[in-house]
Amino acid sequence: MRRVLITGASRGIGKATAIMLAHHQFYVLVHYNKDEVAANDTLDMIKSSGGSGEIVSFDILDREACKATITKNIEKNGALYGVVCNASINHDVIFPSMTGEHWDAVVHTNLDGFFNVLKPCVMPMIQARKGGRIVTLTSVSGIVGNRGQVNYSASKAGIIGATKALALELAKRNITVNCVAPGLVDTDMIANLELDRVLKSIPARRVASPEEVAGLINYLMSDIAGYVTRQVISINGGLV
Repeated sequence: MRRVLITGASRGIGKATAIMLAHHQFYVLVHYNKDEVAANDTLDMIKSSGGSGEIVSFDILDREACKATITKNIEKNGALYGVVCNASINHDVIFPSMTGEHWDAVVHTNLDGFFNVLKPCVMPMIQARKGGRIVTLTSVSGIVGNRGQVNYSASKAGIIGATKALALELAKRNITVNCVAPGLVDTDMIANLELDRVLKSIPARRVASPEEVAGLINYLMSDIAGYVTRQVISINGGLV
């Protein structure tokens, strides 16, 4: 059974993706940092539907913790087939009021997290010679920018560049690397938005469900998507 790591799998897009990939016969490493109860709920839902997986925990900002936890798992169980880099944070504030702490927290977590998680995964994937799938999560903010999100937009634009560069390096290894760019999704991140006002800017007049984003990720992780790599695919209801 192919093993995949999904960061930030305790809620939202990560949770929906973990459940969907398990349904499609992946063994899922359900990652969390702080909310163990929610991560266990994800795993319980996977197992109750006949899927399989396990819990892994580390802070994606902690390079040594990522390396130690992921390497230990790989040494015990073999290389991962896939990774979904989903975990990220945001601290939205207009730029004149943005502090260095706002900038550092978002940029370091979101962009360094890409390196910290994937670095211990990639070489074992190459050495296994079985191909693989990597999907990173950016945002429409990383494509077009967004008011109050200079830090978040910068970090997500960086994810796009890193994803495209890594895709070039891994293509001949039959490891695809793609980027999913959601618009507004029904998760905790939009809890404080004035939705009635925001929805007027979306042609579809609604936000996406986490399951809709998970469906796109599931496709990119599948065998049929083997010729799709170095792409940024946005799911945004016509917003951009």
